[in-house]
Amino acid sequence: MTEPTKSLKRTLVGKVVSDKRQKTVTVLVERRVKHELYGKIVAKTSKYHAHDENGEYKLGDTIEITESRPISKSKNWVVTRLVQKAALV
Repeated sequence: MTEPTKSLKRTLVGKVVSDKRQKTVTVLVERRVKHELYGKIVAKTSKYHAHDENGEYKLGDTIEITESRPISKSKNWVVTRLVQKAALV
């Protein structure tokens, strides 16, 4: 019997900060790390371009992205699911 294997692809959760391009969203991923010398918890951020085939994710949405093959020069992540819809202002 074969057991389900864990995916080797990385997944990250972040917030959409730009949806101006066709089929692409820019996702801001924040991680909290302890400063090596001072021990304070510091927020580090990274931006990733993720493939959004149908253009369904909008500014402010929290989404999950998964690593994939290179789609373009700067895009090698794909949006996998919506975690939380943006709050209406």
